[in-house]
Amino acid sequence: MNEKIRILKCFDPAFTVTEEAVAPFLPLFSAVFSPVTVFPGFCDVHVHFREPGFSYKETIKSGSAAAARGGYTAVCTMPNLNPVPDCIEHLNAQLEIISRDARVRVLPYAAITVGEKGKRLSDMEALAPLCAAFSDDGRGVQDEDMMRLAMRTAKRLGKPIAAHCEANELLRGGYIHNGAYAKAHGHKGICSESEWRQIARDVRLAAETGCAYHVCHISTKESVEIIREAKKAGVDVTCETAPHYLLLDDTFLQEDGRWKMNPPLRSPADREALIEGVLDGTVDMIATDHAPHSAAEKAKGLAGSAFGVVGLETAFPALYTGLVKKNIISLEKLTDLMAVNPRKRFGIPADGFCVWDLNAEYAVDPTDFLSKGRSTPFEGARVYGRNLLTVSQNKTVYSKI
Repeated sequence: MNEKIRILKCFDPAFTVTEEAVAPFLPLFSAVFSPVTVFPGFCDVHVHFREPGFSYKETIKSGSAAAARGGYTAVCTMPNLNPVPDCIEHLNAQLEIISRDARVRVLPYAAITVGEKGKRLSDMEALAPLCAAFSDDGRGVQDEDMMRLAMRTAKRLGKPIAAHCEANELLRGGYIHNGAYAKAHGHKGICSESEWRQIARDVRLAAETGCAYHVCHISTKESVEIIREAKKAGVDVTCETAPHYLLLDDTFLQEDGRWKMNPPLRSPADREALIEGVLDGTVDMIATDHAPHSAAEKAKGLAGSAFGVVGLETAFPALYTGLVKKNIISLEKLTDLMAVNPRKRFGIPADGFCVWDLNAEYAVDPTDFLSKGRSTPFEGARVYGRNLLTVSQNKTVYSKI
C-alpha cells in the first residue's frame, strides 16, 4: 500500500477496510500529494430526503449526492413524506425513486402510525421486510397505549422503533430552547422536559415489551441520564445525537433561521452532558438529522423559519475539528459513532469506504453544497478534513480527484 495512504484500523476489525478493497482505486491517487486516511463508509440513520412530496426541498438524487460527498455509503430516510410510507403502496412510491436515483444505499423508514397521526398503526406487518425500522419522526407518538402496541408489534417483526420524543402539551408554541438566549431576546422557549419526559415513558415501555428501541436526536442532559440508567437496567435502548448538539449550544444563537432546528440547541450544560454520554458509551451514534428546506422557508428568523438544518456535507469535518483535533475523542471513536455502531444497531452491512485529506483546512461554504438545502449553523466555520473519494458497492459515487 502507498505509504501516503493510511487505512484506519477500527476497534471492530470486521469494519476495517481491506487493502484489497482499496487497491483498484490506487491509480486515482497518483496526483494526490497529501497523506490521506481511508475510513469505512459512514452510515447516517437519520436523514430527510423529502421525496416523494417535497422535492423542492431535496430529492433522493440530490440528497444521496450530498451523502456521498460527506463520506456516507448508507443512509436511512425518515417517513414525513407525501404520501407517508404507512402501507406498501406508499412505500413503493419511494422505493421506485430510490432504485432510479440513489447514489448510495438508501434505506427508508416506514411510519409507526397511519399518516404519522398517532391514531392507528401502519401496516407494519407488510412494511417490515422493506424498511430499516419504524418511526413517526417529526412527531412524538403521544398515546402510551399506541406506543406500547407499536413496540409489541415491532418486537414480533424483529424491527427497531426509532422515536422522535416530544410531548406536545409541553411545547407551548416554543421554537428555541427556553434558556438564557430566549429570555434575553423575548423568544418562546421549548422546555427540556418536552423531550425527556417521553423518553422516560418509552424506555419503560421498551423494558415491558422487549422492543429494540432507538431514541432520535437527543439534546438534553436528562435524556442522557435516563438512557444511561436504562442501559444499566438491561433495556434494549440505543440513541443518537447530532453534530450541532455536540459542538454548539444556545450561547451561539443568532437571529437567523440557520440556527433553528428541532430539538433546539440547548444549554452549555446539556452539551457537556452529551459529550460525556459519547465518552462513556451512553450515546451510541451520531446522525445528522439532515433536514433541508428552501431558502424562503429558512429566511424568516428564529420565530418564523422552518425547523431543520442540513448536515451530511459538514458532519465529519465539523466533528473531526471540534472533537478529535481537540483531543476530546479519538479518530477511531468517531469512526465507531459514524460508521460502525449505526450499522450494527440497524443491521446494515459494511459497505465501501471514503478517503479523506485530514490536513485540508477551509471555511464551510453552503453555496458549494450538493444538497438543495443551504441552511447550516456551521456556515463560515473553519474546519479540517476534505473528502476526496467515496466508494459504495465497488463503485465510485463521489470523487474530488
